[in-house]
Amino acid sequence: MLTTKPRGTNDILPGEVEKWQYIEKVIREVCQTYGYREIRTPIFEHTELFQRGVGETTDIVEKEMYTFKDRGDRSITLRPEGTAAVVRSYLENKLYAGTQPLKLYYIGPMFRYDRPQAGRYRQFHQFGVEVLGVHSPGIDAEVMAMAMEVYGRLGLKDLELHINSLGCPQCRPLLKERLQEFLQPHLEGFCQQCKGRYHRNPLRILDCKSEKCKQLSEGAPTTADCLCPSCAAFFDEVKRCLDLLGIDYVVDKNLVRGLDYYTHTAFEIMAKGIGAQSSVGGGGRYNGLVEACGGPEIPGIGYALGLERILLAMEQQGAEFPPAWRPDVFLVTACPEAEEEVYKLLADLRELGYSADKDYMGRSLKAQMKYAGKLNARRTVIIGENELKNGTITVKDMITGEQEEIKREKITVLLGGK
Repeated sequence: MLTTKPRGTNDILPGEVEKWQYIEKVIREVCQTYGYREIRTPIFEHTELFQRGVGETTDIVEKEMYTFKDRGDRSITLRPEGTAAVVRSYLENKLYAGTQPLKLYYIGPMFRYDRPQAGRYRQFHQFGVEVLGVHSPGIDAEVMAMAMEVYGRLGLKDLELHINSLGCPQCRPLLKERLQEFLQPHLEGFCQQCKGRYHRNPLRILDCKSEKCKQLSEGAPTTADCLCPSCAAFFDEVKRCLDLLGIDYVVDKNLVRGLDYYTHTAFEIMAKGIGAQSSVGGGGRYNGLVEACGGPEIPGIGYALGLERILLAMEQQGAEFPPAWRPDVFLVTACPEAEEEVYKLLADLRELGYSADKDYMGRSLKAQMKYAGKLNARRTVIIGENELKNGTITVKDMITGEQEEIKREKITVLLGGK
């Protein structure tokens, strides 16, 4: 039906969109505090970017991407996440030639063909941060502290920061060997996807959503069991930096991020009571991603927070939002002859920075006052025959009900100036 939105999408309506604007405003303020600058990348990219960057064994690439052929027979994909696109832009625009590290953030829609549920949709919105050009435990701790500050400024409480280390290319062969040894006796019981992952990337099996696969992999070796001395020391330093910043965390040895590009630090932020999935955001270090996308060996770290998940958590925790918008002034036309004067005053007030509106429906005086009440206008300004004759306006306080007639030019004094 033409009057029905596609499954897994949402209309963000007036009254609700102001909540989104508030969240985005807080995000931008935090980013400015931490020295991050905004980047905007295309909503669609060449499919190969996500295959190489995100990983061919991930659920995203195998099952969830919106991929199509354009009129030039090129394979195009609506972006399922933001990091790969930022890295592509970083390379294409030679941003690595500037001062490093480069701190970037983005806000925008992403697309995954997933089963819609509370706070998770097929078109969803992410706020993401990427830091490129530095391999430092201190910056790892900073991005986690930054994510927690966003939540704190939005009034969210009782969140848990879960952290883990996924090791490096030197650790992974040992982990792969131990995982395959542990999983091999149970291989026939796994889902078809996990059977395919057994040889290519057994770590992905630990991220499978199937309850049976979760049971069969319970007790499997973890990344923490196989860290090389360098990775173990790096992770210890990350924890020390978090302690210095006063950030509480839980070391979660079973934490496995759903994308192949992660190395070293990985983290997720959990909130209780927001549906089957308690994660409201997460991220980690991806030192091999720039190279996988065809660039030089440049380290990076980032995270993404789902705006729908943030909004759901805020509403369930009773977090406060700013008051709903309402006009400073609603202009009431009390007679047809006043229409021109009302129209000019409306323009003057807007030019001075006031939020002002008027009736365009030809309503009666009584209906205009009622409409001003529905808009929750702070004041109404009434202009009729008497006001036109005397060069005045009648101002009514919609909260107290008090009204007074003043000279037209004194309205800004009454309103408090701008």
